[in-house]
Parts: sequence; structure tokens; C-alpha cells
Amino acid sequence: MSKRIIFMGTPEFAVPSLEALIRSNYLVVAVYTQPDRKAGRGQAVMSSPVKQLALSHELQVVQPENLKGAGTVEGLAKFAPDLIVVAAFGQIIPAEILDLPKLGCLNVHPSLLPRHRGASPITTAILQGDEVTGVTIMLLDAGMDTGPILSQREVPISTEDTTGSLGIKLAQAGAQLLTETLPLWIDGQIKPQPQEESRASYSKVINKSDGEIDWRLSTLELWRCVRAFDPWPGCYAWWQGKRLKLGQVMPLEGERSGEPGEVIALSLSVPVPVGVKTGDGVLGLLRVQLEGKKEMSAEEFVRGQRDFIGSRLL
Repeated sequence: MSKRIIFMGTPEFAVPSLEALIRSNYLVVAVYTQPDRKAGRGQAVMSSPVKQLALSHELQVVQPENLKGAGTVEGLAKFAPDLIVVAAFGQIIPAEILDLPKLGCLNVHPSLLPRHRGASPITTAILQGDEVTGVTIMLLDAGMDTGPILSQREVPISTEDTTGSLGIKLAQAGAQLLTETLPLWIDGQIKPQPQEESRASYSKVINKSDGEIDWRLSTLELWRCVRAFDPWPGCYAWWQGKRLKLGQVMPLEGERSGEPGEVIALSLSVPVPVGVKTGDGVLGLLRVQLEGKKEMSAEEFVRGQRDFIGSRLL
């Protein structure tokens, strides 16, 4: 008899894992996801990517505001799950639910635990300059990503990766690892390995304000920030009282005179037309977007804003 699985997930990261369960013919008895939310400029009510996939396969969808809410645990228990699979659900799983399935609750986590536990492991890996990250299939416990490890897989981070592109790679790697791990776990062939607490690190919740540029930081730090905060919250500075979003940048070597935030023209030997002085060098601008305008190349922007060169970004 197929094991009865409840899947819990919400964003795009979780979609490949649910797809993998469906393709592998596991009996997904219910899909739990976050309630529909207003999103976008028009504030239209949007269903989560996981909900959209679940409904397209005619799976039962449950959207609790809070897993600790009245009747939630009882309602979940009626599905009689043998196993719960979690991937970026967006809520803490209470102990009453963790204890329900006899095969436990497995989590697809986008880092090589115990490194980067917490809310923003993908973003934090880029911010800290990691060359390699990965995915972990772990057994959930009452802590914050502290449960024992069932399996892991490394994923290299390229110098072009953003949180968006790296998230796609990790989602696919996590789904593949899940399909390889599940049958071994169900058959009792995996012994969970405790995490090494001495190696643990934590990632914080990212806020919109984190995207505001501090030009006193090093060029390397700012380059990582732009990649890490793409697609959200985006990195931005202020120019003439308007928000200037940095779409794509390039770190440049060599000291140049000027104060942090000063916009300078670059020589033809450099593959970018304009740069901004940082705490220790220059950050080349490739694509920018001024508030209320479309994104464009920095070269096009400079042609239309003659007073940009020599100004100072705040």
C-alpha cells in the first residue's frame, strides 16, 4: 500500500518537490499552503504557486491561517498521514503535528545544514560569499532547522547567481534529492545524523530596508548585496530625491579618488560606462531603474541624464 503523504509548501521553491511526489506516484492525500494573499500593484488576490499546482492535479488543498488554530491539528489527523513533507511552508510546525505521522516530518531545506539555518539561507549564502551551498533533507524537530539530517547534496554558487537563479537550482536539487531519499527512509535504510551544533549559523529575516545601499561598504560586499537581494527587496540608492534601483553591477579593481557614492565616468578599457565610488574601490553599473521609469542599461541612462556623472548617490 502507498504511504499517505501530506505536503506543506507555499512559494516557487516548493513546487518541484510537490511535482516530484506527484510524478513518483506517492499518495498525496492533502496539500497545505498559505492562504491566498493580495499581491502586486493592483493588489489582486493571488493563490500560492503550490496551490495552483495542487489544484491542477485535483489534490485537496488546505490553507490554515495558523497551524495552531482551533481544529487544525484534528483536521490534519483525519488525513491519517504516514509522512509529512515540508518545503518552505512559511509557518512553524507545532509539536502536535510533528508527532502525528509515524514516519515523521521531512523538510527540504536550501542550505547545507547546520550552516544558514533560519529564514533566508539562499540570500545569506550569497551575502557571505559562499562558493558552495546545497540542500538538506532533514527530520523536523521542535527547533529552528535543528533536526537530524537524512541526506545532503552540494550545489555550486556561480559569480552570476542571484537569489532568484540560485533558488531555482536549489529547488530542483531538493526535489531530486527528495525522490532519492524518500524510498530509503520509508524502507528504514537511513539512520538520521545529528547536526554539529558547533558549526551552526543562522540567517535573518530579510526586510525591504535591507536593500538600501551603504556606499561605505566594500565593492565586493555591495556586489554580493545586489545579487543577494535580487529579486527581492532589490538594491537601491537615492538620486535627486528618487529611488534608483541597481539591476546589474560589476565589481571593479583598483583604487580611485572620490567619496563613497560619487558617480564617475569610466575609461573605454572598462566594460561598463559608469561607476560609483565605494568604501574601497568602484562598483560598475550595468543596468539601473529610476523610480517611475523602466529598467535600462546604464549607458542609456547616462545619455538621458547628463548630470548623473559627478553627482553623488545617497
